[in-house]
Amino acid sequence: MAQYDLIIRGGTIVDGSGAQAFTGDVAVKDGLIAGVGRIEGSATREIDAAGKVVAPGFVDIHTHYDGQATWDQEMAPSSWHGVTTVVMGNCGVGFAPAKPDRHEWLISLMEGVEDIPGTALAEGITWDWETFPEYLDALEKLPRTVDVATHVPHGAVRAYVLGEREQPGAVPTPEDIEQMARIVEEGVRAGALGFSTSRTVLHKSVDGELVPGTTATEEELVAIGLAMGRAKAAGGHAVFEMASDLNREWNEFSWMGKLSREAGIPVTFAALQSIAKELPLDEQIAEMRAENDNGANIVAQIALRGNGVIMAWQGTVNPFAFRPSWQAIKDLSWEEQKAKLLDPAFKKQLLSEPNDYTEAPKDILGVVMVITQGWALQYEMDPDFDYEPGPEASVNARAQKAGMDPQEYAYDMLCRDDGRGFIYLPILNYADGNLDFLHPLQLAQDTVNSLSDGGAHCGTICDAASPTFMLEHWVKGRRRGERIALEHAIKRQCRDTAVLYGLEDRGLIAPGYLADINVIDMDALKLGKPWLAFDLPAGGKRLLQKADGYCFTIKSGEVTFENGKWTGTTPGGLVRGPQRVELAEAAE
Repeated sequence: MAQYDLIIRGGTIVDGSGAQAFTGDVAVKDGLIAGVGRIEGSATREIDAAGKVVAPGFVDIHTHYDGQATWDQEMAPSSWHGVTTVVMGNCGVGFAPAKPDRHEWLISLMEGVEDIPGTALAEGITWDWETFPEYLDALEKLPRTVDVATHVPHGAVRAYVLGEREQPGAVPTPEDIEQMARIVEEGVRAGALGFSTSRTVLHKSVDGELVPGTTATEEELVAIGLAMGRAKAAGGHAVFEMASDLNREWNEFSWMGKLSREAGIPVTFAALQSIAKELPLDEQIAEMRAENDNGANIVAQIALRGNGVIMAWQGTVNPFAFRPSWQAIKDLSWEEQKAKLLDPAFKKQLLSEPNDYTEAPKDILGVVMVITQGWALQYEMDPDFDYEPGPEASVNARAQKAGMDPQEYAYDMLCRDDGRGFIYLPILNYADGNLDFLHPLQLAQDTVNSLSDGGAHCGTICDAASPTFMLEHWVKGRRRGERIALEHAIKRQCRDTAVLYGLEDRGLIAPGYLADINVIDMDALKLGKPWLAFDLPAGGKRLLQKADGYCFTIKSGEVTFENGKWTGTTPGGLVRGPQRVELAEAAE
C-alpha cells in the first residue's frame, strides 16, 4: 500500500482547470501531487477536508516585495490570503541592477511610486549585489513561505546605464539602448520572468519626478523587447509588463503589438478606469484586441475592485492633509497628534480652514481635490464593509442623513476607535459607482486577474487581499450584480496567472504538479478589518488585513499556514525561468 507525506481527504476539489468541482482526495509526496481521486494508502499526516474547498495555491503576478523579500520569510500579507507564488519587480521599480552610488536613488523611487517607507527599505536591504543575476543569487539565500519570481525593472536599468544623466525626459544614446538591452537579456537568461516599465504620471519618485521610462521612445522599448525574445529563444521566459497612461499621441498599442510580434513574447498592461488615462477602458480593450487580431499577444491585467486609498490619520493620506492645522501637527508623534485631533477646539479650527493647494502636484490636482473634498466618492469602512458600496453609503449621504456637514462627519469617522477610523476612496475602477464592467472582463480569455500590488502602498491600500476578495465578493456574496462561478474564479487566480508567466508546474491539482494547495471553508471566508501596523524595519508602517476561512495553505507539500497562523515552515524559494511539470513516479 502506497505511503505518502500528506493526504487531504474528502474535500470539494476545484482543480484550477475550470472543470466542475468534485469530491475526492489529494495525495502529496516529495513536494508534488502524487494522486487525485480516491486515494488508498496512508500518510504521515492526513487532513479532513470534508465540506471544504481544496484548490491550488494562488499565483499573484503583480506585487512589489522586491525589498521585503530580502529580509522577510513570512511574506505577509499575501501569504495570509492563500498566495503561494508572487511575481514582483512590476511597474519598472526595483533594486537591481544597482551601482553603490544609486542605492538611495532607487529607494526614493520605490518610496515615491509604491508608498513603501524609505527608512524601512534603507534599514532592511543589505545590498549584497550589483548586477541583476547577483540580486537573484541574494534572493535565493532566504527561504520563505512562498515562491518569488521577478521582472527586470526599467527604472533600475536606466539608472545603472545613464547614471547622473537619468533625469525626466532623458534621451538615451543608441549605445545606451544597446547596453540596456544587454542587461535585460542577461537578467532573463539568469532567471527573471520578464521586464517591467511605467509610463504614468501617477508614478513619481519621492521628490516628485516622473519615473524613468515614462517618456521612453518606441526604439528603446522595442530594442529591450527584442533582447527578451533572444533570451526566451535560449530557454527563458519573457513577459513585458507595463503601467501606462496610454496617451493617444504615444500610440502605445501600436508599438506593443509590434514588440509582441517581433520578439514573440506576451505584453501585459494595467487595464483600469483611470482619470490619468486618455483612453477609456473599453477603448483600451478594443485596441488591444485589434492588435491581437493582427498576430500580437497582449494581455490586459484587471483589478477585481476599485483601486484607491484607505485614508486614516496615521496613514499616508487623509482628507484634511492640505489644511494649515494638519500641516502644523503632521510631524508630531501619534500621541501628540491624537490629543490635538480629539480636542474640540482644534477640530473647530481645522474645519474652518480652506484647503491650501500651493504644494499640491499640479498634474494630479484632480486626484488631490477628490481626496480633500470628494465626499460623495468616499465611504465609511464599517466592520462589514462592502467594497462595492452604493451612493447611500457615501460620506455625503450618511452626513446628510445625520444632519451634519460632510467634512465634520468625515473628521468624526477618522476619530472613531481612538483615532483609528478608516475612509475608503476608490479613485480608479469605480467611475460607474459599481463593478459591473468587470464581470465580462473576468470571463474573457485576453485578460488576467492582477494588480494586487502586494507589499506596496503600505500606508494607503491593502489589495494584497485580492484573492480573498475574489472569493468572498465575486463568488459568494456580491449583492449588486452578477457573480462568477467558483471553478472559474480559481482558474483565474491559479492556472491563468501561472501560465502567463511560464509557471506551468503550478496552478492545477493534478499528478505531477507542485503541491501548492489551499483548503478553504467558503462558509467562513471573510475579510477582516484593515489595521495599521508599524512592524517594518525602522518602525515603518503598513496596512494589513487578514481573513477567516483559510484552514490550511500548503506550499510544496508543507503546511505553511493553519487556521490563519504561520506554522514557521519556509518551503518557498526563488523561481528562475520557466517551470515545467515534473511527472511524479507515484502519480496514480
